[in-house]
Formats: sequence, C-alpha cells, structure tokens
Amino acid sequence: MIAVSLPSVAAKPDFSGVYDVATLTPFQRPKEFGDNLFLTKKQASAITDEAAAAAKERDRNLGPTKGAPPVGGAAPIGADEGARETSGAGNVGGYNNFWVDAGTDVFSVDGKFRTSIITEPKNGRMPSLTPQAMKIAMERRKFYKPNDGSAWWVNLEGAGPYDGPESLATSERCIIGFTGATPTFPSLYNNFKRIVQTPGHVMILLEMVHDARIVRMNSEHRPAALQHWLGDSIGWWEGDTLVVDTINFHPLSRQARGGSTNMHVIEKFSQMNDGNVLYSFTVDDPSVWAQAWSGEYVWRKSDDRVYEYACHEGNYSMEGILKGARILESEAPGVVESD
Repeated sequence: MIAVSLPSVAAKPDFSGVYDVATLTPFQRPKEFGDNLFLTKKQASAITDEAAAAAKERDRNLGPTKGAPPVGGAAPIGADEGARETSGAGNVGGYNNFWVDAGTDVFSVDGKFRTSIITEPKNGRMPSLTPQAMKIAMERRKFYKPNDGSAWWVNLEGAGPYDGPESLATSERCIIGFTGATPTFPSLYNNFKRIVQTPGHVMILLEMVHDARIVRMNSEHRPAALQHWLGDSIGWWEGDTLVVDTINFHPLSRQARGGSTNMHVIEKFSQMNDGNVLYSFTVDDPSVWAQAWSGEYVWRKSDDRVYEYACHEGNYSMEGILKGARILESEAPGVVESD
C-alpha cells in the first residue's frame, strides 16, 4: 500500500458563543475630535468616569414624588425636585435606569481607544443624504413630535401616524429590532448577540427583539425579487476572517439607520487574541447616502445567556397605541364623532 499525503486544511475560527457589545464609544464621533480616530487614556478614563457618575445620579433615591408628572411625560432630573428621570418611550416612564445597560467603558483595538464606531468617512460621522433621501426624511419627520397629550396629527394632510397597525414603524410593530441587524450596532440596552456556526450556515441572533439572521456559506444570492427584512446574507472565508455579503432588503426594513432596498452591506468577523471578535462593516447605498460608510467595534466574549425579548407583532401595546390615538382624536377641537 502506498501512503498518500494529503495537504492539511487549517481549521477556521469558531465564532460560536455569546457576546456583549455594550460600549460607551459613540456611534458617530463627537465633532470636537475632528478626524482623530483615537482617544488618549486620559480621555477614555474621563468618559468612563463621567458615565459612572451619571448612572449613580440616575440611581439616586429621590424620595416621594410631589404629584403627577407634567402632561406629556416625566420631567428629567433637575427640572423638578421630585421628578423621576426616565429613559426611552418618549420620556413617559418607559424605563428607569435599572433597565439601561449601555456599557461601562470605551472599546480599544490594538491597545488604542476609539473616538467612534464609524471609521469612514474620516470625520467618523454619517455621510450626507442624497437630495431624494433628504426629501423622504423630511416627510417622515413631520410625524416625529413629542407627546403633548393632544391629537396634533388631525390637521395633517394625508395619512396619519396612527391610522392603523401598518402606519406604525416596523420596530413598534415588533417586526424587526430597533438597533439594526444588518449591520448591527450597540444600543441603550439588550446588547447581547449569539453566534451559532456550522460548516454550511452561520446564525447571528440579536437579544434586541428577536432578529435572527441566517448566513448561507459559499452560496449565491437569491433573485432580487425575493426581498428580506434583514437582507439576503451569504458568507465565505478570507483566511481566518468570516465575510458576510448582504443585499435584497425589504423596502420597509430601513436597516443601517435608513438604508433602502438597494443597500449593499459587507461585514467581517475577525477573532482577536483574547477571544473577542472585531466586527467591521461597510454600507453602500447610493440612493440614500452620498458615499459609502464603514465602522468597527469589539464584541466581547461572554459566559452569559441570551434570554427572550418577548416583542411580537400584534401584542397588547399595539391595541393601546391605536385606542389612545382614537380617544385623542375624539377630543380634538372641531372633531365630530361619527355614529
């Protein structure tokens, strides 16, 4: 028998596991840093200390409240001696600080602290919108108003923001998450991600809502007519780096903070020496942004588990939103109730 020596195939990194991506590093770079991608250790420590002090203040026992909060929601700390600070949900009492978990430090790559997650453009900020995208954004913005206890939308022409379930944003309907899945970003809370890796597929699960992406390895994209809420993702290896290519987004998905169905996203997962993952992404959508933009941040390996975020389409909150809108509309001046 003749022995045949076959070339060895190096094993690829196994990214399977749970990761905590909470970070105090901002998504967009504060303007005072200009084109500087890096923080000094002193600057990084200052950000950490300031965040810790702010969290301590939000946790402080303010004693009994003096009465009902002002119309439209609770006032922030400092507005009234007895007011209770809240976060999210239009400042109407959605969350107190117990639920907030935005991280305790800024991340570093190769020992250097970052000023922002965005790395391109050079100023670390989102590129400008195209004229058409700006027009669409301004049209949507007319619905973004604080809750003042009135049906302010009754005087708008055309469809209103609470006409029915389909009028609400996809995140309010719990169809997709609030933080983006393709690419995915850190958020105010629920910052855990889970990866399950097999030879043929990679599953990326987000704690926020229930987004679970299935990446088909060494495959081809489906026809453009098949559009997906999280896009159509295929993957391959470039050395030890997992590359994920995603197109064919549903028009209402608006991933990457406003992308269209024409968006093209490239993501890369690289294992770091400490077992953490460096996650990088590039977003290209000429119909929305004047140029492509990129970023990266660290996913820290965790022994924690990802628990269910029970947000589902048609839950009781949907009924409450629409019923509340009907009540406010009936109370609006000049509105006559129909039989």
